[in-house]
Amino acid sequence: MSRKVILTLIVLMALVMTGLILVQINSIYQALGIKEEQFDAAVKSALNQVVHQQEMEETKLLTEYENKLFAPNSNDVFPGNSFQPSNPRIITQQGIQLSLQYKHGPTRNSYYSEELTIGYGKPHAEEQNKRGRPGDFPNAFDIIHEQDGYVRQQYEDQLNQKAKMLAVAGYAYTFSQMPIEARIDAQKLGRLIKSELKNSGVTLDFKYAVKTFLRGEERDIIGGKNYNRGLQQKEYSILLFPNDPDETKRPNYLYLFFPKQDGYLLKQTGILVIPTVVLTAMLIGIFIFTILIILRQKKLSIIKNDFINNMTHELKTPISTISLASQMLRDNSVTNTPKTIEHISGIIFQESKRLTTQVEKVLQMAVFNEGKLKLKIKEVNLNTLIKSVVLNFELRVKAKEGELTTDLKAEPAIIKGDEVHITNVLFNLLDNAVKYSKEAPRIIISTQVEDDFLILSVKDHGIGIQKEYVGQIFERFYRVPTGNVHDVKGFGLGLSYVKKIIEAHKGKIKVESDIDKGTKFMIYFPINVQEHGKKSKIAIGRG
Repeated sequence: MSRKVILTLIVLMALVMTGLILVQINSIYQALGIKEEQFDAAVKSALNQVVHQQEMEETKLLTEYENKLFAPNSNDVFPGNSFQPSNPRIITQQGIQLSLQYKHGPTRNSYYSEELTIGYGKPHAEEQNKRGRPGDFPNAFDIIHEQDGYVRQQYEDQLNQKAKMLAVAGYAYTFSQMPIEARIDAQKLGRLIKSELKNSGVTLDFKYAVKTFLRGEERDIIGGKNYNRGLQQKEYSILLFPNDPDETKRPNYLYLFFPKQDGYLLKQTGILVIPTVVLTAMLIGIFIFTILIILRQKKLSIIKNDFINNMTHELKTPISTISLASQMLRDNSVTNTPKTIEHISGIIFQESKRLTTQVEKVLQMAVFNEGKLKLKIKEVNLNTLIKSVVLNFELRVKAKEGELTTDLKAEPAIIKGDEVHITNVLFNLLDNAVKYSKEAPRIIISTQVEDDFLILSVKDHGIGIQKEYVGQIFERFYRVPTGNVHDVKGFGLGLSYVKKIIEAHKGKIKVESDIDKGTKFMIYFPINVQEHGKKSKIAIGRG
């Protein structure tokens, strides 16, 4: 897959992922909006009920007063101290029209008045017709007093009935003239609001206040000191006693807000928000993981091609050497003396062994990947093993005029491990130390005990490794980039094999390297300190 195709695929996936995230965010906002609308409707319904209940309390008092006035055995309320008739006059064919005032307060001007008309009896209508025009009487009630008992009673009943109605209206008018703090009990109002909110499904803590507007100025009446609403907090309001007479209205409003409304709404939508956030996070994680897999596959593809090139080079050389040696044996022009045959057969043997080693490395890595590696654990003297490997490597190092020294301070150095694989680890590390030395190789192998570890170190003074590549040298088939120059043999499997073997022995490996100064590999084998001190043994777990 080309770089351009991968880049296009990543961009398309990113666009799709961004679109999905935006859709999810939009759905969350819509859900929050719906919850907020439902919350607003519930609060407004509760406030309407609060206003209704406040009016119902006054209506109840008014009804009780009305029932008392209009009871069958109730006393007449007129004439009385609370009523004052004024401006009586006679209207032709209609009756007496007068203004009846109801006194509802202690002050001089505390009156509620209404125009009333009391119908004539037939004789008085005829008498009025004879006069030909309306006439004014010094006192209109003289008409009533002039009547006989029955007619007079009718007039008085009619006037008394209307007086009672006026009394009820005046009583209602009295409520509307009272200050709002006298009409509302603050504590009772708070309980009523809480009860109505609960009935509407809202159990959130709230703050409330009652304010009045007088001559365009706002005044706090109830709860003003504790009513500290932030600029971002939503406020609800409703007019109290909206049915008061228009001419007496002084606007009084009930205000309400919820300090934790935003958190409450988020909690209410949590059933939708939490799965959405989790699924979106999973999608983002899968997207990132997919991108990493694609990039890793691209990297593996490059490594694979590099491996094929290296493998071709590594396998071609011994095969060519073996082929050439075989031709020499078959060539009659070459004198096949015992010495010549021994020399040629030695070349064939060495190159065959080299070819077998390379193939085994590939097969060993395949076994590691399948998890089928089985270690043959036994007690191994690490110092003795190092000396044996050094003995085999000395000729190779001396051939390059180099130096291989040991500093084996760990004594005794008995570990439990697989001797063959640990030997291969040492060979790989020494082989790298020789291969990556530009001049005569200088290699130091050392052992020491530190805390709970036996440390094996292999240090060279070679070309070193750039820091950006140090973390990748243990990957399969990885070789530090050197362009297309194949001046160093190998498949890039040696250090990967080393790390897997050390990890199989429950150990760990570290590397320190500086360009043109060399590289140092440190292998840490975990040990049992007490057992090491008493029995001179180092315990290591099985892989």
